[in-house]
Amino acid sequence: MSDLKPLPRIGVSACVWRDGKVLLVERGKDPWKGKWSLPGGGLEFGETVREAAARELAEETGVAADLVKLVDVDDAIMHDESGRAVAHYLIVCFTGHWLHGEAEARDDVTNIQWAERAALDELDMTPGTADYIRQAWQMLTT
Repeated sequence: MSDLKPLPRIGVSACVWRDGKVLLVERGKDPWKGKWSLPGGGLEFGETVREAAARELAEETGVAADLVKLVDVDDAIMHDESGRAVAHYLIVCFTGHWLHGEAEARDDVTNIQWAERAALDELDMTPGTADYIRQAWQMLTT
């Protein structure tokens, strides 16, 4: 039996703004299927995290943005009933403004919306997403 432990996977997300609203996607796959989140996905070998965020944004929504600022790097760790870690993602979140493309649900997304910041607490979102969005808004407006 190997003593090697699985490594965390690197994920990226894009917090995109247009006319004061943030772009959200409803996840079509686990983890967190059916919850609202920022567009994003996994880092591929050989690409930078910023390139990955732009690629995932385009694949999931058809939108392009100037992902100019790093919002945060955070861990998403999922545990089973016994408390054992079963999945670990290191999420790198960028923010910026919409450049072009009309948002539509693509790839592993089931729905899409441009949401008002005031509505964030009413949405069933993935853990930490509303905090990322508020943090990103502060970064872009100060």
